[in-house]
Amino acid sequence: MSQTEQSQTERGKTPGRLARAWDSDIAWSFRHSPVAIVAGAVSVLIILAAIFAPLIAPHDPFNPATLNLMDGFTPPMEPNAFTGNVYWLGTDNQGRDVFSTILYGARISLFVGFAAVILAMVLGIAAGLVAGYRGGWVDGLLMRFADVQLTFPSILLALLIFGIARGFIPPAYREEMAIWVLIVAIGLSDWVQYARVVRGATMVEKNKEYVQAAKVIGAHPAKIVLRHILPNVLGPVLVIATIGLALAIIAEATLSFLGVGVPPTQPSLGTLIRIGQGFLFSGEWWILLFPSITLLALALSVNLLGDWLRDALNPRLR
Repeated sequence: MSQTEQSQTERGKTPGRLARAWDSDIAWSFRHSPVAIVAGAVSVLIILAAIFAPLIAPHDPFNPATLNLMDGFTPPMEPNAFTGNVYWLGTDNQGRDVFSTILYGARISLFVGFAAVILAMVLGIAAGLVAGYRGGWVDGLLMRFADVQLTFPSILLALLIFGIARGFIPPAYREEMAIWVLIVAIGLSDWVQYARVVRGATMVEKNKEYVQAAKVIGAHPAKIVLRHILPNVLGPVLVIATIGLALAIIAEATLSFLGVGVPPTQPSLGTLIRIGQGFLFSGEWWILLFPSITLLALALSVNLLGDWLRDALNPRLR
């Protein structure tokens, strides 16, 4: 027992929540994993920079009043030949500061990624709980539907859903609803993995004694599922969600790069990469390089965090 714990015990007090969290197995694993620390620091840095983009960015790159076409194609850290302005990461063809566009673009990419993961989690957890608890024809129907969806690549399925949804939206609202359509497309293409994991865990949990005891006292099935089973199947879901966030961000960037995602008026990292790709062979390499590095750092750091969390929650590896 440490001196802090001894003093707390002598005073008749138990350690607080923060102290217990700091001494937990997950916190210990994080403190002793250099990869997780670096990945967490990079993820937090990019997320905070995106959240506070209006305070950090030198100007709003999507406000035409702040743009000067004379600043177009300014190399990084070099004065512009006409205006003399210097930009850290250079400017694009419209004179927009690349650093500012990356901050604002990351906001859109992160918003789409988080929203798509939440939608996929809600759908997958609901389907997995129902299939695992009810069993029978309900389980068979949901899992056969999931198996059929797994035969299609997620990106192609997202393209299909995106195209169908846009067909039902009036042309005047398509650009306005593009982000929400993108979220639905990615979310509907990724729910299956959550459903299959939750279903398997639910089938194990429903045969345990605490669930049988709840049935004996007459608890409603919905109460049993939500209050007793759900908290015990969320561990694997959190791991999938962390890795799924990186995949959702990449899916959004892929769709935007293909020109079917976020509209040019609200460019995400994928749209910025698509714009920069058009100027790569004309010598303006920075327009493509810096958004690509940001996307790579964000996706890789989140993915590494997911790998660490998977190992940290695995009791066999503790």
